[in-house]
Amino acid sequence: MVSAALVGTDRRPRPDLLGQAAAHTVGARAGQRLHRGEPLPAAPAEEQPPVPRAAGERVARILDGEHPRLLAEWLEAAAGRGYRLPAKLVPRVLDHGTRDRSLRSSIGVLAGARGRWLASLNEAWGYLLEEATTYAPPPGPEAEASPGDEGDEAVAVHPLWEFGTRGDRLSFFRGLRAATPVKARALLLQSWDKEAPEDRAAFVNALADGLSMADEPFLEDALDDRRREVRSQAADLLTRLPESRLGRRMSERAARCLRVFGERLHVEPPVSCDAAMERDGVRSRAPAGTGQRSWWLQQVVAHTPLTFWTGHFGLSAKQIVALNTGDWAREIRLGWERAAVLQNDPTWARALFAVEPLSDLLAVLPPAERADRAAELVNDQPVDGQLIMMLGGLPAPWGPALAKAVMEKIVDTAGRQPWNLAELVRLAGERVDPAMHEMTARLSDEPPVQEVAATLRFRFDMHEELRP
Repeated sequence: MVSAALVGTDRRPRPDLLGQAAAHTVGARAGQRLHRGEPLPAAPAEEQPPVPRAAGERVARILDGEHPRLLAEWLEAAAGRGYRLPAKLVPRVLDHGTRDRSLRSSIGVLAGARGRWLASLNEAWGYLLEEATTYAPPPGPEAEASPGDEGDEAVAVHPLWEFGTRGDRLSFFRGLRAATPVKARALLLQSWDKEAPEDRAAFVNALADGLSMADEPFLEDALDDRRREVRSQAADLLTRLPESRLGRRMSERAARCLRVFGERLHVEPPVSCDAAMERDGVRSRAPAGTGQRSWWLQQVVAHTPLTFWTGHFGLSAKQIVALNTGDWAREIRLGWERAAVLQNDPTWARALFAVEPLSDLLAVLPPAERADRAAELVNDQPVDGQLIMMLGGLPAPWGPALAKAVMEKIVDTAGRQPWNLAELVRLAGERVDPAMHEMTARLSDEPPVQEVAATLRFRFDMHEELRP
């Protein structure tokens, strides 16, 4: 049979070759002796309360395809209350976590003991074993020593920090950092050399809460870490500290790159990216389609303290943004936009948003101003890709002013271009405060408006079912 399969039945005739091969395979399998298997260990008992019955039925409907984009919101709301999923839904939710990493922190809480038992048996679900099992509160006095806030004295190790999963440890660290920044930094210093590279990057990122010049020596040392993600996170945080050594080095580079002549900026991008620049977070290799010097210039501008520009040029942020930057306008604008986000500077975000309305810049503005600016754009701009991108970057819930502007835009557009409303209708249903469902339903009988109202009602009921 093998010979016939190799040389072909034309050269070596063999009647019913495939049928005989199939029969041979079935016979070989049927003749194997059975072996006694080892029983699996039982899943541990659950400690978390299950979600209320109605909430479990609703998430099953979401998993079956009813408003599937609301799955993340349901998971986050249920996890925030410390619930666990119905056992029969755990495998389906774990599958979603394999495809969407953003769901994993919520799934880590909701999966319960049975979910972790299943994850230990299925490699595809193994990510769950690294997620936090609960949102750890800041430790009480019994969990740590009581050193003063003048230095990085030793801190007693909490069991969750010593034995918890990666997610548990990060959650614990964030809680401690929010409560007592100096103690969180001291705890991290104690174990820094033993931390895995990916964990070091996450812990450095968590230092953003309560960031101060007291963190500068630690972050400066982190610029020498062998892991690029750690160096990048440290550089981003040092950019928020104008008096940091990195801030001064970047300011010196920026001064050589940009000079003002009247109402025009003279631009001279870096001619090379040396080891010192790479240590400070400048990546030498440009993305495809971007010139090397353009890439280096953009990064230097992005990591230069924004206070440097106003002092160096003697101009306000608004005046600087209005300067003629010639052929390098795009690189400089992108650098300033990145800097405004990194440094959380509303003055610069405001000036740059007037030139290019990006949702990242909106997020830097105070909440009330953010909503007003977004509402103005909705009123003045047609429903196009730029508007959808801007609104898509604004987190829920949208306030009354923005919700009113969006709903009026839907009503106005429904009579003229209903085919252009699909994504705007979906966004409105997902981001408007669900308590506005009745008001929205009374606004208009137009189908797009009623679709928004139906989604808001679905979300309203969804949150009500999760209440204790």
